[in-house]
Amino acid sequence: MTTSEIETKYRPTFGWLVSDTIAVAKRHILKITRVPESLFFALIQPVMFVLLFAFVFGGAITLSGNGASSAADYREYLIPGIFAQTVMFAVASITVGITEDANRGIMDRFRSLPMRPGAVLGGHTLASLFQNTLVLIILSITGLLVGWRIRSSVADALLGYLLLATFAYAMTWIGAWIGLHMPSPEVAGTAGLAWIFPLTFASNVFTPIATMPSWLQPIALWNPVSCLALACRKLFGNPIPVFENSGHSFPEVHAVQMAFAYALLFLAIFAPLAVRAFKTRNVGGLKA
Repeated sequence: MTTSEIETKYRPTFGWLVSDTIAVAKRHILKITRVPESLFFALIQPVMFVLLFAFVFGGAITLSGNGASSAADYREYLIPGIFAQTVMFAVASITVGITEDANRGIMDRFRSLPMRPGAVLGGHTLASLFQNTLVLIILSITGLLVGWRIRSSVADALLGYLLLATFAYAMTWIGAWIGLHMPSPEVAGTAGLAWIFPLTFASNVFTPIATMPSWLQPIALWNPVSCLALACRKLFGNPIPVFENSGHSFPEVHAVQMAFAYALLFLAIFAPLAVRAFKTRNVGGLKA
């Protein structure tokens, strides 16, 4: 047995996983810096949503049952919703990236190396979390420029950003799992977004749930996006709409706890599924 084989054999499992994950994450972060256009469009899309809804549609949406709300109130209501939407859209970019790497044989090259299987996807999701963090920073600055303010304590605000980061990381694992099942980047781009749009628009991201049809309200209440948006509004101290009989359901009362629970549930389900899909994927993109 050679020296390198002995070092590999007795390499600590956890240390091996961490070091390999960091190495793969550095590769993807360098890839982001070498293709700045992808980062630019990832940053500009949520900013466009803020400007569109804040200054074009905002005047037509009320936040109370008697209609007594201002455009400034709506902008403060809107920004946490855009945060939630942006976190959900984190699925799309990693879905395409994973499919591209798989189709180009990069995943197979990683599998041939003496590294932990979870490190390949872990590094990819960690780099995606870094990109999403930059997006949230730019989005926060944009929100401040249009009138959004954090009106809660520093601890609550930090918890809000921690919640967004946790949810974003969980969503990247869903994207990784989807990407490993897609035949091409073109299909992956559609698959990554097709199920996000209904979740986003059937939620309280842009409009209060109480204004929706009665049959849609229960679906919107338990929607993970609604829980995340409402939790951010509570943690940032932003306006929460006041309608008759609203604010008393379990998802509304326990929005913060439910948002963390959804994130941890997604992570617990899709991280093992993604690692398993990575290990069972054959050369050429076909599964065993």
